[in-house]
Amino acid sequence: MMNETKIPDYLFEASWEVCNKVGGIYTVLSTRANTLQAKFHDRLFFIGPDLPNRKETPLFTESDTLYAAWKAHAAANDHLSVRVGRWNIPGNPIVILVDFQPFFTQKNEIYTDMWNRYEVDSLHAYGDYDEASMFAYASGRVVESFYRYNLMPADKVVFQAHEWMTGMAVLYLQSAVPEIATVFTTHATSIGRSIAGNNKPLYDYLFAYNGDQMAGELNMQSKHSIEKQTAHYADCFTTVSEITDNECKELLDKPADVVLMNGFEDDFVPQGSTFTGKRKRARSLLLRVANCLMGTDLNDDTLIVGTSGRYEFKNKGIDVFLESMNRLNRDRDLQRPVLAVVSVPGWVGEARADLQERLKSRDTFTAPLEVPFVTHWLHNMSSDRVLDMLKYLGMSNHPDDKVKVLFVPCYLDGNDGIFNKYYYDLLIGEDLTVYPSYYEPWGYTPLESVAFHVPTVTTDLAGFGRWVQSLTDWQGMTDGVEVLHRSDYNYSEVADGIKDAVAEFSAKKKSEVYDIRRRAASIAEQALWRHFIAYYYEAYDFALRRAAQRLTKND
Repeated sequence: MMNETKIPDYLFEASWEVCNKVGGIYTVLSTRANTLQAKFHDRLFFIGPDLPNRKETPLFTESDTLYAAWKAHAAANDHLSVRVGRWNIPGNPIVILVDFQPFFTQKNEIYTDMWNRYEVDSLHAYGDYDEASMFAYASGRVVESFYRYNLMPADKVVFQAHEWMTGMAVLYLQSAVPEIATVFTTHATSIGRSIAGNNKPLYDYLFAYNGDQMAGELNMQSKHSIEKQTAHYADCFTTVSEITDNECKELLDKPADVVLMNGFEDDFVPQGSTFTGKRKRARSLLLRVANCLMGTDLNDDTLIVGTSGRYEFKNKGIDVFLESMNRLNRDRDLQRPVLAVVSVPGWVGEARADLQERLKSRDTFTAPLEVPFVTHWLHNMSSDRVLDMLKYLGMSNHPDDKVKVLFVPCYLDGNDGIFNKYYYDLLIGEDLTVYPSYYEPWGYTPLESVAFHVPTVTTDLAGFGRWVQSLTDWQGMTDGVEVLHRSDYNYSEVADGIKDAVAEFSAKKKSEVYDIRRRAASIAEQALWRHFIAYYYEAYDFALRRAAQRLTKND
């Protein structure tokens, strides 16, 4: 008979991105919260940084009554300054924001203790290492204080930390409150991301890299050290995909105990006539902006192809996307005009006043504006990598070009001055997306795309791409997701693969496209949290059992 799965009575999660929207981890936590809250009913606590410049944030509602007695006790006895409230996301989980600034005065003592106990090397710290480590340490202290004041020895407690930034919380709790089971999740190894970002071949040579040696070479010793030691000491070490697990084995000398794939919720995807209306408006606006900027007359027959994400030119495959669009522009088989939308936040200045004037008018325009690619002026117009590559490729958005490029270098937060819509409210208007990532531990952007019924092209170097390949009966673009093989050295083949995929898609009949869009959405449905949450329960069980063994061994 199998042992019954151990479920925690209380669950704590710490991340720099709790109530602090920075990147993909925010999406992981904020979309999963509702599923966990339904299970744990306010026995789930997220811990985030109380940042001085984010005191007033629409993401957090402070409560004067929630755990007020503990809050006063923590301030008086544990010297902890915390704000308790709720995260304004589905599920409204409890959040504890901690002011970590006071711990800077103890920084040297904290780092010395981490070296003596766990051999964490903080000597080479620079940049955000100190700030992250003080937040991590403060988070550990918060959990310790809460545990001792509110909980009972019989309570099963799991603490999960995300990324190297919160590793020190795991290590602190292992010595201060060994009864608490710890889970450590790396979403991308610091060394793997750095190797890829420094244009070194990551995959063909992964077996030959020594993580410690590369940390020295890339000036990453401290971040690598805390990440590696936490991976080894945590009760359960996890990562987000098979491809990142391979990195962990080679660069951290520790494979994941459990792989926690990133799910999401589709409650932000409109349905029925609302979906149809939003898609129509998004297409109309994208084409209107392009026509005003370029002096063109792109109509509704235009195939709108998008890419988006963080401005990591090589890692996110922005370079190979532009190369593929240039090749597509010269492809005689392309039957329809293509608008390639590159939506990546750059060093943005202000919305273009000349474009705003044209958008206010009802006229049509036959002459392009100056720099007819970009919707917002940039502070670094002369050195921006997208604009540089367009110039290098000789792309000009000439009226005769089959492929026109629209560069949107700002966050689409509903208030950008040109579109004044949120990202999802424009994504819905695209016909196809392309995410040819070189380094992508998971890949929310292609997953979000198919959730909005927009077929996508990605690569097998993205966790999402690998997962799609593992699905039964997956048939490539017929099912709404094309996964291209990508390696360290096949850039040109990938560019041709994208070009061919877009050209083939552009020739499909409306009925074929309808079926592809429907199947794309069904792939997204398989990645909902209700399917993927089981891996988290596996990790909690693993951590609780390992913690019990650890305690027995130390008795």
